[in-house]
Amino acid sequence: IGVSMSVNAWKTNSRYNALHLSKKLIPIIQTLHDKGLIDLSKGSYTAPGAKGNRSTRIRASEALQGWFAQAQFDREDIGQAEGQEVIILKDQAGEQLEYDDTPETNLMREELKAYNSLMRASFVDIPSQDNPVISILDEESRHRRIIRLGGCAPLTRRIFSRNSWQMNGRFYGGWWQRVDEDWRANIFINDAPTVEVDFQGLHVKMIYAQQGEELVGDPYDLSANNFQWIPNHQLRSWTKRLVLTALNAKEKSSAYRAFRDGFPAGDSARSQMDEELDWLLEAFLSRNPKLQGYLFTDKGIELMRLDGEITALIHSHFTDKGIPVLSVHDSYIIECSHVTELQEVMAKASEAIVGMPLSTSIKLPDLPEVTDATDKAVQEHAQGRVVVRSPGYLDRLARFEARMVYE
Repeated sequence: IGVSMSVNAWKTNSRYNALHLSKKLIPIIQTLHDKGLIDLSKGSYTAPGAKGNRSTRIRASEALQGWFAQAQFDREDIGQAEGQEVIILKDQAGEQLEYDDTPETNLMREELKAYNSLMRASFVDIPSQDNPVISILDEESRHRRIIRLGGCAPLTRRIFSRNSWQMNGRFYGGWWQRVDEDWRANIFINDAPTVEVDFQGLHVKMIYAQQGEELVGDPYDLSANNFQWIPNHQLRSWTKRLVLTALNAKEKSSAYRAFRDGFPAGDSARSQMDEELDWLLEAFLSRNPKLQGYLFTDKGIELMRLDGEITALIHSHFTDKGIPVLSVHDSYIIECSHVTELQEVMAKASEAIVGMPLSTSIKLPDLPEVTDATDKAVQEHAQGRVVVRSPGYLDRLARFEARMVYE
């Protein structure tokens, strides 16, 4: 984990320091290292002299790991600190800011505490995974990210940016947000199969709604155009990524650079010239003229505030009913038996925030996305898939159920 060895970094009374940790930890960390109980890497974990990621890193040494093994500690035996702050305000540099509470921040915190309480009592895992980790290669850094499943429920937080309660406001924390839709399709909640429902072209349709118009259909479908240099099966995904990048960028050159850098080495998208990306955006704007004037204006972070409000309404609805729902910003994962209710709630929540219900689609594994399906049809499809519950998964489930009885 990252830890600061500067005395100025420890703010005992900060709202973000639930355990009131102080600078007294610095000599303790150093002593643990001297005694061989922790490994310590100063300056940068990435590489010597690297510009980023410069916090000192510590981890349990083999000796300390042996002590924990003898004591028979599991990760699941360690919970979250009481009172850990879940409403986060950050500045332009991404540093956490202190703030004075208002009735709105208090309400957001209470709602999120209730959601986290429900999630702690819910078992979210992937049955096929005997070992509760997923290893994903980050194409940009070429490093592997290790994502741990199950165990301690991840703490969901709501993060606002740029010292403004009107910027961002999305929910972050669940491991399901860091895996792709193929992995998410295999998630079980409380040992039951799930389905993912998403808003179609959410931010584009939000902009239309703000102008009092409804956008029908897929805004990223440019199949009627002839882009000979773009593989047909990649046209929609390239268009979507380029548009969303442009909505979140302040100027064109950085947006195009970010678009290219987001693809793995060797992908043809990395070789696209600015002129070719211009043509792609022109075709998109021809199909979606209401977005004229919104690209390269840093609009995305304002739209995140709105979709965060939509998610808050969806969370609250299902939390009140004791039904866990997993949010992935513009999509939601729920047990198959609640898919119809989820679509209805998504429509009502979007209407409450942007003035009209936004269309949704259901992602069914092995099938094209559909806009409408009954709970029964979704359940039958889920039951028709072969799901093997691995021994490791069954063990994690049994230990979770035992903890719930004890708690």
